[in-house]
Amino acid sequence: MEGIEEVKHLLTHRYPFLYLDELVVANEDFIIGTRYFGEDEPFFKGHFPDYPVVPGVILIETLAQTGGAGLRKIGKLEEGDFFVLAAIEKAKFRHQVRPGDTAVIHVENIRVSKIMIRQRGTISVNEKIAAEATWMCVVSEK
Repeated sequence: MEGIEEVKHLLTHRYPFLYLDELVVANEDFIIGTRYFGEDEPFFKGHFPDYPVVPGVILIETLAQTGGAGLRKIGKLEEGDFFVLAAIEKAKFRHQVRPGDTAVIHVENIRVSKIMIRQRGTISVNEKIAAEATWMCVVSEK
């Protein structure tokens, strides 16, 4: 299983709130994924419609989804585990992500336990860092 079908197997998120297209690498130390932001994304209609950019909150969600999908793929999150954002720290937005951009997401695992995940990561477009953050998710059963 590859690409979006693998992502749908790993995450409970679905369109229009699924922001990971493919996991490229997932291991104990780091996770890499990609996301193409097409011109038809629902948020572009209202987020600066004359000059659409991906909202920062969507970029943070993209980071967290990539981190969670990678952890599930390597078996650090079990099938029934549910993870939600609990804290966002050190978020910085350095470059705009626009319609037609493909984001490359790099996530580093800082600490992973049965009840808490701490990760940090970056989103790059054309090898320029667009966003970076550190975040924490809590893990529980549904």
